[in-house]
Amino acid sequence: MSSSVTIAALAAGLAGFSPPAFDMPTVVVRAAGDCSAAAAQVVAETGGELLSAQPTADGKCVVTVLIPGNGGRPKKVTVKVPM
Repeated sequence: MSSSVTIAALAAGLAGFSPPAFDMPTVVVRAAGDCSAAAAQVVAETGGELLSAQPTADGKCVVTVLIPGNGGRPKKVTVKVPM
């Protein structure tokens, strides 16, 4: 009985309060380069499926692909290529 009274009191107390509004600025981070072309090249060369492509500080891309196996498990390959 006390739990339903507690819940009702809590709900009544919270009903008048709205959550605080956050004024957060939109942050846009521009990377030094785009890995899409490098990723497309690796996918075309390996015949695999793209898992990830991340730019590095030295102007290269770390591209990870999943290459299908012959009836077995696929092989995960990570390649570092220039942008």
